[in-house]
Amino acid sequence: MELNASLALVRPEIVLSFSALALLLLAAWREQAGRLISILSVAALAAAAAFVINFMINRTDASVFDGLLVNDAFGNFSKILIFIAAAISLMIAPRFLEKAGAMRAEYPVLILLSCVGMGVMVSATDLISLYIGLELQSLSAYVLASFVRSDGRSAEAGLKYFVLGALASGMLLFGASLVYGFAGSTSFAAVGAAMETEVGLGLIFGIVFILSGLAFKISAAPFHMWTPDVYEGAPTPVTAFFASAPKVAAIALTIRVVLEAFGSQILVWQQIIIAVALMSIIIGAVGAIGQQNLKRLMAYSSINNVGFILIGLATGTEQGIAAMLVYLVIYVAMTLGSFVCLMQFKDRDGAYREEFADIAGLSKTRPALAAALAIFMFSLAGIPPLFGFWGKLVVFNAAVAADLLPLAVIGITASVIGAFYYLKVVKVMYFDDAADVIVESDDKVLVWTGSVLAAVNSPLGYFAIPALGVWTAYAARALF
Repeated sequence: MELNASLALVRPEIVLSFSALALLLLAAWREQAGRLISILSVAALAAAAAFVINFMINRTDASVFDGLLVNDAFGNFSKILIFIAAAISLMIAPRFLEKAGAMRAEYPVLILLSCVGMGVMVSATDLISLYIGLELQSLSAYVLASFVRSDGRSAEAGLKYFVLGALASGMLLFGASLVYGFAGSTSFAAVGAAMETEVGLGLIFGIVFILSGLAFKISAAPFHMWTPDVYEGAPTPVTAFFASAPKVAAIALTIRVVLEAFGSQILVWQQIIIAVALMSIIIGAVGAIGQQNLKRLMAYSSINNVGFILIGLATGTEQGIAAMLVYLVIYVAMTLGSFVCLMQFKDRDGAYREEFADIAGLSKTRPALAAALAIFMFSLAGIPPLFGFWGKLVVFNAAVAADLLPLAVIGITASVIGAFYYLKVVKVMYFDDAADVIVESDDKVLVWTGSVLAAVNSPLGYFAIPALGVWTAYAARALF
């Protein structure tokens, strides 16, 4: 494909790249422009999303830059979800960062650059482009985690994320070099063709190392050790971003690598995915039980949910991938909504509170906020009739249809364990004596965003099932 045609198919990434550079120049010329640049960054994400929607409507599926990237329905669906999550993360951040004295123009610029990396990640069809996208996203994330420099926890989170992220990148690179050495190419299609014949021990080791590196990026056990510390230490808007957009990108990348590069050897990678899924579900559920910090609890919740999502990948079927995408959409709404509620936990001095003791009896002092958080907790637990139930149902249905009944049974059983700590949050808010620590929020953006996301997670979300089913099925079909 000629250069102009390739450039036309990466317009979302071009828009975000040039917007980031332009906004960085604006920040240099105009001090205290953090809020303005945040608004313009949301506009840039909207423009990029408009191009992606145009691609989806016109079904513009094609290889880009001689096979380094691809423009297809799966990548475009993932990008829409990433851009929406990033835009919400930008909208909820300014008031929090201003309170911390850290509202600088670099924050939205880093979000945009991270989105460029995520756009490359979900479209990558080559190990080289995969690594470039992954590192662009990761380098932005390391800085974002330590963005509030005056907070020791934030600096520690950034350092831990950087060190462990470098280790994971090394594992992924080592795996990629093994795969290249034995397959003779870095292209997913060529690797897949090479693996249709007998797979040697070297290729198996390469697959294991690549999947280990990707498991770190999606916070899957046993490579989850960074998640609770980074989620607790990073500024809460940054944690909300980490738990949504990069998670979608990393899971979409994992799906594409597994199916397009290793798809022919399902018996090799399926065992790994099943083991990682079960460990993530169980460790996420058990690890959250003793937590007293709400952000750490959400970190273990993230690990737990990744396990459920990976059940869909373990099936290796079109139905399983469509179920994963449905779950991802609902997961983003549940997680962002939970963090929006957490960001409204401020005391009379304006300090943010994030411990269980702080929300005791919240239903008596802040009934609307308690109700919204209860909706998100019940939805995360998968309790009907809330929308989170549908995400688990479609994933388990896909597992049963793929003859993975034991995996579905274990997943359902473990979800009962996970329900314990979600219900503990509701119990503390509704049945404990009121601590009367949390005051009314004066941030209307958080209030309205939380209300919309709560509505999405309520039974009203079921009205979106027909459209969601069509688009996820269309996106999943692009990989088969």
